[in-house]
Amino acid sequence: MRIKELIILGLVIVSCNSQAQKKQNLVKMDTKKTNTSIEYITFGNGCFWCTEVIFDQLEGIVSVESGYSGGHVKNPTYKEVTTGNTGHAEVIHIGFDAKIIDFSTLLDVFFNTHDPTTLNRQGADVGTQYRSAVFFHNVKQQSTANKMIDALNEANVFENKIVTEVTKFSNYYPAEDYHQNYFVNNRNQGYCRVVINPKLEKFLKQYKDKLKKE
Repeated sequence: MRIKELIILGLVIVSCNSQAQKKQNLVKMDTKKTNTSIEYITFGNGCFWCTEVIFDQLEGIVSVESGYSGGHVKNPTYKEVTTGNTGHAEVIHIGFDAKIIDFSTLLDVFFNTHDPTTLNRQGADVGTQYRSAVFFHNVKQQSTANKMIDALNEANVFENKIVTEVTKFSNYYPAEDYHQNYFVNNRNQGYCRVVINPKLEKFLKQYKDKLKKE
């Protein structure tokens, strides 16, 4: 059993999202589309506990939510997704103001904060639910992602070739409440201190000119 799953088993969960709550979350995020400069992208880049807190630091990000995408099961639970049988990946669903931060910058952060060369794996987390994926919301995002992958491969930025899938966004389901803002709410938990915090500190130094102003 993976470290992350052991942690989940140890949690005392007071309540989980109902199917109705999940639908309400989707509606809430959709209302932000009234701002014409707000766009959305959905990234699969390993454990969403790690990636949610990273993207939430960037100037121009209006929302980051952990969830599941890319599979065939409707309203999946975390337990179902961890089996690898739902087809879903753990993802972060991001709303961003394109007037403040462009998609290329988000891709740059995406490729720099996880390993896009390991198939269905990020560190100790193994399975299709941890695959590297860009679920694009429009043709421009698709083209930009593919061009960046080609450029990174040609420049041999990584020792191995990138295996990130670039797939059209088709569905998204918010994860249970206890997954949201996980690092912020559990800073002293072992996984956060050992795995997430070093990654976050490295990111903050590398992208200090892109961070939200306090």
